[in-house]
Amino acid sequence: MATQEINNKIILSKATILKQNGMVILPLQEYKRLCEDAAIITYRLKGKKAEKLDCLVRDGMNEYKAGKCKTIKSLADLD
Repeated sequence: MATQEINNKIILSKATILKQNGMVILPLQEYKRLCEDAAIITYRLKGKKAEKLDCLVRDGMNEYKAGKCKTIKSLADLD
């Protein structure tokens, strides 16, 4: 694909940039990805709670890899 030179310019005054504490120009897809990521709630655990959760996830992944997991249709299928 050949590149095209675009001669259109975006002109922002220094006052506008300072008032907004800077400006960022991103491709639309990157902007959308950032918006989606911002919508996800992030929890950060520390200490024993974090270690306990890490252990639970690690054990679960090991069981999954070992083929110990099964597909269920409802919670009633659990033994």
